[in-house]
Amino acid sequence: MPAPAFLVEDNALIRHSLIPTMEELGDTQVVGVAEGQEDAIAWLTRDHAADWRLAVIDLFLKDGSGLGVVEACKRRRPDQRVVVLSNYATPAMRERCAELGANAVFDKSSELEEFLAYCGNLSLH
Repeated sequence: MPAPAFLVEDNALIRHSLIPTMEELGDTQVVGVAEGQEDAIAWLTRDHAADWRLAVIDLFLKDGSGLGVVEACKRRRPDQRVVVLSNYATPAMRERCAELGANAVFDKSSELEEFLAYCGNLSLH
């Protein structure tokens, strides 16, 4: 069964290409999207806190920051995973994301296969 995923990405072109890729190759079902920090936090932590297993978060958003979303998701169920997918996946940023509660960080430009494999593994558990 596909893992329900929520995507936090402000770039419409990336969303439109990433969603079908995640669903086809990552065995996920994208159940919602947000372009900014506040909408993402409301969806993930209040309105639909039990409706997702994977949150995929970009760092640079229309408003706010992906780091704020990652931190807001710290109090989540043990089976819920928070992943950062960004073009800014430097070693320092990876460390910061981990400190805030991210389970994994992937570079959009060079680690897409690893990201999709991570997504696919969620549906197996």
